[in-house]
Amino acid sequence: MEPVRDRRIRVTFNADTHASIQWNFKPQQSEIYVVPGETALAFYKAKNPTDKPIIGISTYNVVPFEAGQYFNKIQCFCFEEQRLNPQEEVDMPVFFYIDPEFAEDPKMAKVDLITLSYTFFEAKEGQKLPLPGYQ
Repeated sequence: MEPVRDRRIRVTFNADTHASIQWNFKPQQSEIYVVPGETALAFYKAKNPTDKPIIGISTYNVVPFEAGQYFNKIQCFCFEEQRLNPQEEVDMPVFFYIDPEFAEDPKMAKVDLITLSYTFFEAKEGQKLPLPGYQ
């Protein structure tokens, strides 16, 4: 994969939580600049401010929609259950790249901004989970 050095893209990050989950969730950076064909690493932070364990699961989307086919996640926390114990805070990495073919697509010629957005939901809404170390 050869980086396309003359095509710089700003990637912004967004974080939302559904009403079903009481987590604090946010990106640790508002934006980074990448070139197609170059890997990048970004982080989100999630905290469970409650006194009970909560399992969350996230979905993501890419805007503009047409750029999504070129946005490739190598490592991501999406679609996997994440358990946070009471007051626990974790960093969640997203390792990604934009396919070099992005630079060759005429529909992407004017696209210089891509937004990666995640939304967390409670995975097992209403289920009571045992506290760690307790039966």
